[in-house]
Amino acid sequence: MLGNEAFARGAYEAGVKVVSSYPGTPSTEVTETMAKYKDVHTEWAPNEKCGVEVAIGASVGGVRSLSTMKHVGLNVAADPFFTAAYTGVTGGAVILVADDNGCHSSQNEQDSRYYGKSAGVPVLEPADASECKDFMKKAYDLSEKYDTVVLMRSNTRISHSRGIVTIGEREEKEIIPYEKDVQKRVAMPAMARKLHVAQEERLKQIEADADKLGFNREEMNSTEIGIITSGICYQYVKEALPEASVLKMGMTNPLPKKMIEDFAAKVEKLYVIEEGDPFFEEQIRALGINLAGGKDMFTIQGEYSANMIKAAFGRPVPEHTAIEDAPGRPPLLCAGCPHRGLFHVLNKLNKTVMGDIGCYTLSALPPMAAIDSCLCMGASITMAHGFEMATGNCKDVVAVLGDSTFFHSGMTGLVNMFYNGSKGTVIILDNRITGMTGHQQNPASGKNAMGEEAPAIDIKALCQAIGIKNVVEVDPLDIEAVEKAVKEETAREELSVIITKRPCVMIVKQTGSPCEIGPDCKNCKQCMKIGCPAIEIRDGKPFIIKDSCIGCGLCSQVCKFDVIKTCRKEAN
Repeated sequence: MLGNEAFARGAYEAGVKVVSSYPGTPSTEVTETMAKYKDVHTEWAPNEKCGVEVAIGASVGGVRSLSTMKHVGLNVAADPFFTAAYTGVTGGAVILVADDNGCHSSQNEQDSRYYGKSAGVPVLEPADASECKDFMKKAYDLSEKYDTVVLMRSNTRISHSRGIVTIGEREEKEIIPYEKDVQKRVAMPAMARKLHVAQEERLKQIEADADKLGFNREEMNSTEIGIITSGICYQYVKEALPEASVLKMGMTNPLPKKMIEDFAAKVEKLYVIEEGDPFFEEQIRALGINLAGGKDMFTIQGEYSANMIKAAFGRPVPEHTAIEDAPGRPPLLCAGCPHRGLFHVLNKLNKTVMGDIGCYTLSALPPMAAIDSCLCMGASITMAHGFEMATGNCKDVVAVLGDSTFFHSGMTGLVNMFYNGSKGTVIILDNRITGMTGHQQNPASGKNAMGEEAPAIDIKALCQAIGIKNVVEVDPLDIEAVEKAVKEETAREELSVIITKRPCVMIVKQTGSPCEIGPDCKNCKQCMKIGCPAIEIRDGKPFIIKDSCIGCGLCSQVCKFDVIKTCRKEAN
C-alpha cells in the first residue's frame, strides 16, 4: 500500500465513522481511499477549518473521526485545532497532516511538530506504510484513553512510498451516548482556563507513560554512535549507518525525557538526525544532554537522503547516476487546458495579476509569464484589494483564482472587497473540479467525495447574492470574448467578477480532431507564446504533435496568418 492508503486502512479498521478533509498533496489519497469504504461517511469540506470542525463535531457526537490536510492546511485549521486541544474528545479524533520537505508541491516548508507542541497534543510519526496503518489504529485508542485530539504527522516520502501492510478486520465501535457538558465543551474564558490546566496535566501523563505506549523504541547496536531520529529519516539512518544504535521516535511530542537520557548514557557520541527544524535537537540540548552533532552537520531546508547522511559521517558515497544529472522539466498546463486562453489575454493586456493556489499558478512561468504573485489559498482577492487600496489603481490589477480555491477561502475576500468599496476585478476560473491535487470534487462540481450526485453551487448566483452587480460568464477558450470581458470589466468604476467556465480537459471528454499547421506558416511563432505542450519547434518551425493535441483551437486564434486548421472542440 501507499502510506496514505495504509493510513486510511488503519482508520477504517479502527472503526472511524466520519471523515472530512480538504485535498492537499501529499495527503489527498487518505481521504480518497476512505471514500471507497461505504460504511464510512467521507466528504470533501470547502477548507481545512471546516474539515476539522466537522471531525470534532462527530467526536462530540460519540464516534471516531478523521480530518486530513497538507501542512499549510493546518494553518487554516489552527483555530479549531488549538481549542479542541483544550476541550478534548468523546469519540477518538485524529488530525492527519502531511508535511512537504523540499517543496515538491507547496509554497513553503514548515514543520508541523511545532503545532502539536504549541497546542499541547500528542504527535505520532510513522516511518513506513505498515506503521502508518498500525499508528493510526493506536492513535484512536490514545485519543480516547487520554481525552485528547491526536496529530498524525506524515510527509511526502511516507505518504507516497509503498510498503507491505498486513490488513485486519474493521472493529465497529458503539456510538458513545451524548451527554451535555458545558464545562468541557464551551471554551468561554472561565472554562478555558480550567481546560488548559487539564490539558497540561494529560500531556504530562502521556509523557510519563510514553515508554509503555509502544511508539518509541530503542535499537542497540554499536555504542560508538547513537542516533535519535524519526519518520523517513529512520529509514535513511538504517541504510547509511547500519551499525549505529538508534532511538526511533514514533511519538514526537511529548518527548520521553527519561528514555532519551537513558539512551544518551549508553552511547559514546549522540547525534540527532531530523528533517525540517531542530525540533528534537533544541529540546534535547535544553535537557543538558551533550550532542556530537545535529543541524550543524545537516540542513533545515529540503529532504535528506541516505547518501547525505553517509557523507556527513565520512562514509563513501556512490557517484551520481545519469538520472540525477538529467535536465529538469518545467511543469506546464495540459494541452487544451481552459486556463491558457485567459492568461494569454492577461499577458497581452499587461495586467498585474494577483494569483492563487492551483494549476493556473503555472501561468507565472514563461512563455505566458502572466501571474505576479502567489501567497496562499484565497490571497489573490485580498491582495488585489490591498494593492488597489495602496495605489488607487483598480484598472490594471486583477485577482485570479480557481473554483475550489474560491470556496476554500476566496468568498470571504470577495465579501471584504464589496464591503470595503473596491472597484477591482476578480476572475474565477471555474473548471468544475479541484485540479492540481488530482481531480477531487468541490461544491460546484455536482458530485460529492464518494462520487454521488450532489447540489452544485452556482458561483454567479453566489456572487450576485453578495451584492455584486457586474458578474460575467465567458468561455476561456474564446480569446476574443475573454479579451472583451477583461477590458470592459477592468474599466468599470465598481467591483466586477468574471467567471471563466469550461471543464478541465482531463475530466471531460472532448470531441474533434487535432489541429495542424499548414505549409504557409510564416514562422512568426505566435502560437508558441501560449505555452501549449502539444506545440514544439521542428526543423526551425512550430509543429503540432497530433498525439498530444486535443483540438481546443486556441493556437488557431492567436495565429495572425490563419494557417492553423481549426478543430475546435466543444466540452460535454
